[in-house]
Amino acid sequence: MYKRILLPLLFRFDAETIHHVVTSLLKFAFSIPGVSWLSRKLYVVDAPRLARTVFGLTFPNPVGMAAGFDKNAELVSELGDLGFGFVEIGTVTPRPQPGNPRPRLFRLKADRGLINRMGFNNKGVGPASGRLHQFMQKRNRQNAQTPVLIGGNIGKNKDTANENALSDYLICFRELFDVVDYFVVNVSSPNTPGLRDLQEKEPLTRLLSALQQENQQHAAPKPILLKIAPDLTDGQLDDIIAIVAETRIAGVIATNTTISRADLTTDAAVVEQMGAGGVSGYPLRKRSTEVIRYLHDRSGGAFPIIGVGGIFSAEDALEKLQAGASLVQVYTSFIYEGPALAKRINQELLKAPGLTVQPLA
Repeated sequence: MYKRILLPLLFRFDAETIHHVVTSLLKFAFSIPGVSWLSRKLYVVDAPRLARTVFGLTFPNPVGMAAGFDKNAELVSELGDLGFGFVEIGTVTPRPQPGNPRPRLFRLKADRGLINRMGFNNKGVGPASGRLHQFMQKRNRQNAQTPVLIGGNIGKNKDTANENALSDYLICFRELFDVVDYFVVNVSSPNTPGLRDLQEKEPLTRLLSALQQENQQHAAPKPILLKIAPDLTDGQLDDIIAIVAETRIAGVIATNTTISRADLTTDAAVVEQMGAGGVSGYPLRKRSTEVIRYLHDRSGGAFPIIGVGGIFSAEDALEKLQAGASLVQVYTSFIYEGPALAKRINQELLKAPGLTVQPLA
């Protein structure tokens, strides 16, 4: 029903406008008594065999919602009730910022993809932290054995110079430390001018080393992951492997959106009219898998990888897991496939021997 009736209706409206409408409706619907319980009955696959232990955390299932969908930590509980094992909020920045001018989100319907140049639009780390404090209190009261886990995706404000970027990342890290289960350092978005320069070996090593130094001040440090672009060369990926080893961060998320426009089905003139931004969704599937496989094989499986990019089905998720990912995330496919996506993937993963029977260390 979703793809036949609801999706064509939703696609009649501007992409960003309908995103806000849908998320507002989700929030309203789940405020009605009984809806959360019903949603969990419909969408949550409660199977111990799906649980996976990765970088010291136990995830109830390997399918997560990627950063970007819930920038301000407003739908964490609702997404958990739709079957996701973990939710990554953000990207958040120290101060609120409006992002880039609209329109900035475009559908590539023929390609099952999106182009976005949002530009880290968010309400700032403070409000997100406040909402997550409430969520964590609720989660602790429920005392679930395998609760929905929360990742905090952190970035810098657009007007913060790269030489001062560490200060922004530290502000977000400190503000979120008590309310997230792991951190993601985002230096790979193509929509903040100059941000990807921080992926170069020297500045990235300094940034991650400083965050790890801050992290080690705590009795129980949190896993820190690095989210990388799919557009890196093999040499740059080799640098990433070396940086992970040197800084001893927990792992890598592969990958962010791509600036490439290669092999799109959508008419080139239409794509050009949409303008700059990162491509997500199915066009990213092949390249993100290549990056995962390269990192895993080249490093000898030295660190966990969360695979994201073009996962529309259980087969796509298995492709990432077989390439070396420990967990997977979706976002664009959730828009195209609907609320039962996590359920469908998890149900099929239960049928895949060797991938879900034993949790990963």
